[in-house]
Amino acid sequence: MELSSGQRMEIQDGAELCFPQLLNTSCRKPTSHQFEAVLLHIVMSSISVLSVVLNLLIIISVSHFRQLHTPTNILLLSLAVSDFLVGFVLLPGEIYLQTQCWFLGDVMCSLYYVLGCIVFSTSVGDMVLISVDRYVAICHPLHYPTRVTVTKAKLCVCMCWFCSVFYISVVFKDYLNQPDINISCDGQCVLVISYIAFVSDLCLTFIAPVVAIILLYVRVFVVAVSQAHAMRSHTAAVTHQQSVTLSTRKSELKAARTLGVLVLVFLICFCPYYCVSLAGISPSAVKFVISMFYSNSCLNPVIYALFYPWFRKAAKHIVTLQILQPGSCNVSMLK
Repeated sequence: MELSSGQRMEIQDGAELCFPQLLNTSCRKPTSHQFEAVLLHIVMSSISVLSVVLNLLIIISVSHFRQLHTPTNILLLSLAVSDFLVGFVLLPGEIYLQTQCWFLGDVMCSLYYVLGCIVFSTSVGDMVLISVDRYVAICHPLHYPTRVTVTKAKLCVCMCWFCSVFYISVVFKDYLNQPDINISCDGQCVLVISYIAFVSDLCLTFIAPVVAIILLYVRVFVVAVSQAHAMRSHTAAVTHQQSVTLSTRKSELKAARTLGVLVLVFLICFCPYYCVSLAGISPSAVKFVISMFYSNSCLNPVIYALFYPWFRKAAKHIVTLQILQPGSCNVSMLK
């Protein structure tokens, strides 16, 4: 039996639907050029794998080796957990959204977006804490050991995660209670908020923290430069005690430079995403911006590997399974 042109057109349209049996309510499948789809898979999958592996090394290193239990490393550990979740959950979800219909249901869709907001707001909070840590270490070095301790760092990290969860839960309360509120067809997963709400949230969770980060690091940079000049002028003749103090200051300055690079890369990766969003363009429509946004999660451990010898040494112990030996947690990582 030969089909009419109208029937053939209906079947062809049905093949492009997420749910062909639901002609009136089904969304259309995401369409993209084959080359673009393959490239997207390769880039995003690579970022995802690198984010998971490298941040897992950070998490194990700081958690396992006692010598690495410092206030600064506790903050880096929290950042690594956020980046790990990006690579393990959010990036695979983004690949799925870009290339497939959403078949996981409205509840999973809402949880996916809420988790993403929590993770990224926590990452911003971690960056602020890292900036404060460096500010105190460089600008108030005599008070640093008492003002910044491991216990206080852990408390700040817990508060950062709690505040992010609480804030996002309040902002998206209606979305969590009614997951299908933004769904216009079956097979869709979107998060829609008003422009006013978006700008308000942007100011509170990105612009204000970024301004604080920049102001803190400008101050750190000015003090660090003056201290570096002072150290160079006093290295000719110093006592042993002064030599130890200078060595400590050099270590703090090096850490400030490393974490300054970390903050700079964070701003470079995140700012285009928010600029595109403010322009009223969906970031998902700009693949390059999305890739930059997520790539920050795998770039952070790369920065540690380039600037921190302890990370390379700890990673070697983990990869070669030396951490399974008795007493491995007491191995020195800072020599």
